[in-house]
Amino acid sequence: MTSMIYLCSDLDRTILPNGSQEESPQARSVLRRLAKHPEIALVYVTGRNKALIHDAIKDFDIPEPNYAIGDVGTTLYSVTDGRWKMTASWSQHIGKDWKGLVAYDLTGLLEDLDELQLQEPEKQNRHKLSYYANCMADYSRLVDKIRRRLQAKGIAASVIWSVDEPNNVGLIDILPEHASKPHAIKFLLKTQGISEQRAVFAGDSGNDLDALTSGLQAVLVKNAAQDVKNKALEILSHKQMTGRLYLARGDFFGMNGNYSAGVLEGLVHFFPETEHWIREAIP
Repeated sequence: MTSMIYLCSDLDRTILPNGSQEESPQARSVLRRLAKHPEIALVYVTGRNKALIHDAIKDFDIPEPNYAIGDVGTTLYSVTDGRWKMTASWSQHIGKDWKGLVAYDLTGLLEDLDELQLQEPEKQNRHKLSYYANCMADYSRLVDKIRRRLQAKGIAASVIWSVDEPNNVGLIDILPEHASKPHAIKFLLKTQGISEQRAVFAGDSGNDLDALTSGLQAVLVKNAAQDVKNKALEILSHKQMTGRLYLARGDFFGMNGNYSAGVLEGLVHFFPETEHWIREAIP
């Protein structure tokens, strides 16, 4: 048996067809069958918490993963026969960035910023502080202001901006610096003894950019916004790593390249041996 392939993917508008573009009808059923292959390890990498990941699995009939990186990289679970186990070593690893502080401790540093509105308690966790903002805000200025506030206190943090398109609202996630999606993926691979060359990440939006441009083999599904594609290519061009990113085009086994279809298309680009597995999974 060849070494495992770790298929790491965002959920919303990547695997899940909850954007405005059309889904290829057979794509998710093919993904479900592919996930059962003994040489595939499925990893969900998402801003959702554990409860919302479970909702996605149920509501969209997607396979249960082998691992889940949740809460925008701040939680890591291993999944065995329906049992989800938190990886404590990951929480300890990222906690060093905040000098032992937790999310609640940071709110006082930002409470005078009128542009920010705290998200609901269930959307926060020990190492994730999340706010709403106007989606039309000058987000680069706002993110820079937050970063400077935290740096002044010696707190190493990532400040991530994204947009909830269905609700037309901006989202800001403040995380320990090492709690990003790519760091979590690389931590998982290292602990499992898997080379980064045996992994691929798929995403669609701005909050996937750090993973898409991290040097990991990466896929942008066809339904991704053009500005995200342009930005990813710009960053990778400066790094001379454009070959690390595949842009799904569609017309792969008759599928359109959106959502799960794009994930499958990108998987085959980097791992041609999986084309036969996908062919077998097509009804």
